[in-house]
Formats: sequence, C-alpha cells, structure tokens
Amino acid sequence: MNTMDAIQMRRSIRKFSADPVSRETIEQIIQAGIDAPSAKNRQPWRFVVVTADGEKPGMLNAMREGLKRMEESAASSVEGRLFLAGAWHTFRIMEKAPVTIFVLNPEGKSPFVGLEPIFERFMELANVQSVGACIENMCLAATEKGLGSLWICDVFQAYHSLAKWLGTGWQLAAALSVGYAEESPPARPRNPIEEVTTWR
Repeated sequence: MNTMDAIQMRRSIRKFSADPVSRETIEQIIQAGIDAPSAKNRQPWRFVVVTADGEKPGMLNAMREGLKRMEESAASSVEGRLFLAGAWHTFRIMEKAPVTIFVLNPEGKSPFVGLEPIFERFMELANVQSVGACIENMCLAATEKGLGSLWICDVFQAYHSLAKWLGTGWQLAAALSVGYAEESPPARPRNPIEEVTTWR
C-alpha cells in the first residue's frame, strides 16, 4: 500500500474487535508518529499506551469519572448536552478498542491556563500542528497495517480526571484508539478542491 492509498482508505473506526494488537505493531505505529515533522524539531510528543492487559480499567474509570463531573455543567445548555452525549459514545468505543494511545505534549500547558506573552501562543500553535502531524502519521500507519483507528478529542471532556490518572503533568493533546475494525464505513463527503482552493 502506498501513501496515497493509505490516505484514501483511512477511516474513523468506531467498532473494534477484541483481538489484541502486537506490541511490535503498536511500536511501529508510534514510530510513524515520531517520524512526523515538527516545528524547530521540538518533537512535542510523548505516548502512553493503554491495553486490555494493562491499565485499561483505570483509564476507563478516569474517563467515566470526568464525564460524570461534566454532566453537572453540561446540563445547562443544549450544546453541552450534545457534546457530552458524543463523549459518552466515545467512552463506549474506548471500552471496546484493544489499544488506546494517549498523545501528550510535554511543552504544552493545560487548556485551562492562559498563554502570555504572545510568543507562548505562537509556540503553542506550532506545537499543536506538530502533534497533529504526528497523529495523522499514526493513523496512516495503522491503515497500512490493516488496522482501524479513531482520533479522539473527547478526552477533553474528562481532561482533569485523565490528566490526574496519567500523572505526568504534561498537556493531554489527544488519544488514538487502535484495533482491528469490525466495520467498513464509506468515505465521508469532502468539499471539492475548487471550493477550498484559491490560486494566486
């Protein structure tokens, strides 16, 4: 499979089999992330791998605890309830996925902390782009190896609980669930290149 094939075949998978993924394969996926470009070669990423044989129950407890806390504040708005419902759906996906990889940014701050002076904001934006490149590389590597993946930002709904459980003090950037897919969803619609591109 070449790169363009992997890009075209990649899907966000929400149904995984319980079949385990070998440590070697997980390490190859992480290595693909490490090989991504990063601003000033800062490589602002660290990884915590959670498997069914490891500390998955603790991860799920932390996520559940955080979402229950969010229910109190989310109840006051329609948008909050919708976001929370989506996060609970993601929780159930994480329950089934055999592997979840947390991607942490050791240079980042908690999203609940302001950024000052302006260069801190510039650095944060650059690091966010670097982490995004890392995660996309991992998604494509998983596809190339016949695995499904789900890039998860719903972890932000349980940020404090998960950050405490992870215990690193680093910024929680995202999570990636990985496993053998039990679904083959069609490609989602994309805006045509003519609508999103200007030539100058």
